[in-house]
Amino acid sequence: MIHFMNLIHLVYNFLWGDLITIPLPGGSSLGLSLLVLLLVPTAIYFTLRTRFLPFRLFPEMLRVSIEKRNPEHRDGISGLQALIVSTATRVGMGNLIGVVAAISAGGPGAIFWMWVMALLGSATAFAEATLAQIYKQRDPIYGGFRGGPAYYIHALFVKPGSRKKRSIIAILFALSGLLCWCGISQVIGNSVSSAFRNAFHIPPLYTTIVLVLVAAFIVLRKNATVKVLDVVVPVMAGLYFFLTLFIIFKHIGQVPAVFARIFQEAFGLRQAAAGGMGAVIMNGIKRGLFSNEAGSGSAPCAAAAADISHPAKEGLLQALGVFIDTLLICSCSALIMLLTPASLTDGLQGMDLLQTAMRYHIGEPGVIFIAVILWLFSFSTFIGILFYARSNVAYLFGDNWSAQTLYKVLALVMLFIGGLAAYTFVWDLGDIGIGLMTIFNMMALIPLSPKVIESLKDYEQNHRHDKTL
Repeated sequence: MIHFMNLIHLVYNFLWGDLITIPLPGGSSLGLSLLVLLLVPTAIYFTLRTRFLPFRLFPEMLRVSIEKRNPEHRDGISGLQALIVSTATRVGMGNLIGVVAAISAGGPGAIFWMWVMALLGSATAFAEATLAQIYKQRDPIYGGFRGGPAYYIHALFVKPGSRKKRSIIAILFALSGLLCWCGISQVIGNSVSSAFRNAFHIPPLYTTIVLVLVAAFIVLRKNATVKVLDVVVPVMAGLYFFLTLFIIFKHIGQVPAVFARIFQEAFGLRQAAAGGMGAVIMNGIKRGLFSNEAGSGSAPCAAAAADISHPAKEGLLQALGVFIDTLLICSCSALIMLLTPASLTDGLQGMDLLQTAMRYHIGEPGVIFIAVILWLFSFSTFIGILFYARSNVAYLFGDNWSAQTLYKVLALVMLFIGGLAAYTFVWDLGDIGIGLMTIFNMMALIPLSPKVIESLKDYEQNHRHDKTL
């Protein structure tokens, strides 16, 4: 067991530890992990190759999001429903705890770098979602379509006519995804039970039992996931957004100063002298990358399921999802905290910091509101990742209903265990899983980039004025 734990720690440090350290003014340094070294250049590459798509085609993203579905496309979920599924997993604990952690470690300036990574990462999200659409397959178990990185990785490494049924890299991606989502299931269970214990003094066992039973009722049914998320995601995101607007208008006079502070500290004007500039930049970049998930290969598993008129349309919708996650929801969390007097939040971290901020703004109901919102965010994330898992399980084990059900039961067990106790090595497994997913996904994204650009050009030249999804 000790050797196993040491191996986990070694792999974790390889993926997330600093491989390169760059000296900065004031005695600070900028530590670059392997994943940052992969994701940031890839995001810049796709931003340039798509001719600054996040800026140039943002109005088109909004237009596509309100298009009506073509009545001829009834075989799978709609493009907008695929966006809702991916938003369910993007808009999760990272939007609450992740933003808190970024501000705690890097100060308000870290938020600016989260915004930068959202603008760049949306181009990566476009690329992987478009590829997922290009290489999607019919799904004989659930109906409609399935796909994702495992399938476009397979297409890259296994040539047509080959006797090979599976690609080693695609198998490793699929296994990494299943490992990651099991780890996330435990984190979700622990976060929800902890929040309800703090807000309502409910024993974790009771909260966990209810959470697992409700989740099981949905995920063990054949096609209930999308219908539930269609309701839950707009409600939870809308409630959180409108509450933030209320808080902003309540403190409207302080808002310009908050934004000025974000921009001033983004470039380390204060931190450079104290040797903390690297913390500002890297905490913003890391939290931005792992909040919007662009490049990790998760969201394409939902994007592939969409029955949509053109692959690039789903790419545009998933790029919009990155904006929704970081520029909208994460910014909401940041403003809630930065509009709270520092004297009340000094020394606090995680849920304690966020709940203290909400208590300041709207009293005790704020603590209860955050607990309920966290429940909704976490619950939607759980059922969303099990939607993702469908395509990976199918790639590994074929069209096998037993394998699909067994993985769901395993995830429910992890959800239950996490609700009762926190096992940090399992959390590390989740981080290792998403790190490995990213590496294997990157192996295909750049080589297949000509397909992405070809699809984008075809859309802009021939299909941009189509009126239906």
